[in-house]
Amino acid sequence: MGKKFALNIFYNLAIILSVLGVVWCYNNAKYLPGGFLIGVACCLFYFKYQLTKDIRKSFKGKDPK
Repeated sequence: MGKKFALNIFYNLAIILSVLGVVWCYNNAKYLPGGFLIGVACCLFYFKYQLTKDIRKSFKGKDPK
């Protein structure tokens, strides 16, 4: 579970940095790197979504009685 927690933190930081990079690229009229960063952010959102689904499934599997 610790690995998943660390991976979630990494995804969050990478998404934040990607968004900040997109804003910087837009303000400096560098559209090609901005497009690349948008793609990276979308991939990271997808990976974060998959991680969240996996964590939810693991918690549902642990049915305490």
